[in-house]
Amino acid sequence: MKKTLIAHSPDADDIFMYYAIKFGWISMDGTQFDNIAKDIQTLNEDALNGIYDIVAISFALYPHIKEEYALLRTAVSFGEGYGPKIIKKKGVVLKKNFKVALSGKNTTNAMLFRIKFPQARISYMNFLEIEQAVLEGKVDAGVLIHESILTYNDTLEVEIEMWDIWQELVGENLPLPLGGMAIRRSLPLNKAIEYEATLTKAVRVAREHKERLSKMLLERDLVRIDASTLDKYLELYANDDSITLSKIQYKAIDKLFEIGYKNGFYDTEVKIEDYLIPTEYKELRNS
Repeated sequence: MKKTLIAHSPDADDIFMYYAIKFGWISMDGTQFDNIAKDIQTLNEDALNGIYDIVAISFALYPHIKEEYALLRTAVSFGEGYGPKIIKKKGVVLKKNFKVALSGKNTTNAMLFRIKFPQARISYMNFLEIEQAVLEGKVDAGVLIHESILTYNDTLEVEIEMWDIWQELVGENLPLPLGGMAIRRSLPLNKAIEYEATLTKAVRVAREHKERLSKMLLERDLVRIDASTLDKYLELYANDDSITLSKIQYKAIDKLFEIGYKNGFYDTEVKIEDYLIPTEYKELRNS
């Protein structure tokens, strides 16, 4: 039996979307799945170095790995009216060159932040350390991601929402592309199609059994938040729109890549539908 390792972040939405496989609710013939959890920037760097066959990434990273990886249509996280938050101590007025902590150079929030605040002085650190860095005065502000957008200290306040920056840049109401999954192109195409179908089924089953799965994650201390926060968080980032990409999500990803290209983050402009797994291959093969 082939062992396949899936690399994802330790935040609750990634865990939720994968653990229907971990708990044995979903399986794939001839394949034994295992998983590893790392912070999102480490995963981005691992993708750049081609470490894993299947890996969670920030959408903003994808154009840098498009030749080596295809983007999966499932296990995606978008913001709609919400997203990462730029926080500071209450009452602090930020200068143009304020010090800020970001969760990684290749994250979506980092790209949008750098476009909006070109004079800010950036420090990159693990996302779990950002809130404390602001509280201790090591930086003037920080961009909170994952569960911390719901749980940050009440001595802090939001300077601006990443959602508002996104809306300003796109000029229309599109969801904010944050993270997804990529799969190595060198895998046999029929196998890649099967992996995508299995992962899609896992997210769908997780959503169908949200209450039961959430309870199991909490009982096993697999998430860092309490039950009510987990419920709220999953409705933000592991919801029904996470199961498979929609037309408006395709449009939003293309817009993100267009913005990145126009601001010098990419050498070429990418259209995401050109870089997905061609699932029609399976239909042609079986016809």
